[in-house]
Amino acid sequence: MKFNTKVIHGGQKHEPATGSVNVPVFLTSTFAQTSPGKPIGAYEYARAANPTRQALEDSLASIENGARGLAFASGLAAIDCVLKLLNPGDEVIAVDDLYGGTYRLFTKLFEKYQLKFTFCDFDEAENLAQKLSEKTKLIWIETPTNPLMKLVDIKKVCDFVKDKNILVAVDNTFATPYLQNPIDLGADIVMHSATKYLGGHSDVMAGALIAKDAELGEKLHFIQFASGGILGPHDSYLVLRGIKTLALRVQRHSENGLIVAEFLENHPAVNKVFYPGLKSHPQHDLAKKQMSGFGGMLSFTFKSGRKEDAIKFLENLKVFTLAESLGGVESLANYPTMMTHASIPAEQKLALGITEDLVRLSVGIEDVEDLIPDLGNAFH
Repeated sequence: MKFNTKVIHGGQKHEPATGSVNVPVFLTSTFAQTSPGKPIGAYEYARAANPTRQALEDSLASIENGARGLAFASGLAAIDCVLKLLNPGDEVIAVDDLYGGTYRLFTKLFEKYQLKFTFCDFDEAENLAQKLSEKTKLIWIETPTNPLMKLVDIKKVCDFVKDKNILVAVDNTFATPYLQNPIDLGADIVMHSATKYLGGHSDVMAGALIAKDAELGEKLHFIQFASGGILGPHDSYLVLRGIKTLALRVQRHSENGLIVAEFLENHPAVNKVFYPGLKSHPQHDLAKKQMSGFGGMLSFTFKSGRKEDAIKFLENLKVFTLAESLGGVESLANYPTMMTHASIPAEQKLALGITEDLVRLSVGIEDVEDLIPDLGNAFH
């Protein structure tokens, strides 16, 4: 089944009682039993499973080519579930440039439970080799990274740790399964902030995990069930509806993203544009190898290097909206140093290149002929 068909039909079936084409929103917390331990159907209690959430989870598994999908109340709830696979004393190696909320969860919450987190640039295998130890149990990847759009060679990392009893998890939020399939490249777990491109309309908060094999999927489901960070049925319905147009939307995001990136790269006020679709991106060849397109996320800095110029630019936007989040149909602008990455220490941000003149854009699906003038006017 091809991807455009998968997003509509993958893992899905008509509702059996009525033949409804769309899965209903099952607003129930529990399900009747004919005798203790003998439910009428496949469901007993909604924390364990709900038909609407199940439909979404089956769709997630289908579009990411995994064995099992799980839906959570947020992307961070999904990451929380992955970390609960680990034991005190285990070590996690994560890419150094990553979402501030992920960094906060790692360092502010799970470090006190004796998990050790090490951050490094995965550009060279030697960097990863130096960090590995017998206690390493999880490698956490974002690619493209947030907000500097760095890439990690997923297959190279997976091959490097093969047979080492180390899980590889990939945050695929920026790329989406339309552009990149980490499980096909060897990853064990794929994570999404489904709030973003999967939902696609800035109207739902959700997270997702997809496991490569059924055994790992069952372990994650037990944690989900025991911890309770599930996605509700109505939100599950919204994400499932969003997935049906994912391919069409991401194709347009990618088309607009490249045009915006090229415009910014040629603008006299811009110093550097971070977008893997540009030939100037140092990992452009890797992007072409492991991605089928380049998406709608990009960042850029100013030639002046001034914080004031970045803030003035953001305040001048009219079509782009200054707001947290990304991946919705509308174009959004973000100031990472004070917004999405505020949790990362200032000195670490500067070391990574998250400077005070860095602006991140989530390019929407509007007419690009309206987006370019809006950006141009914002520089004045």
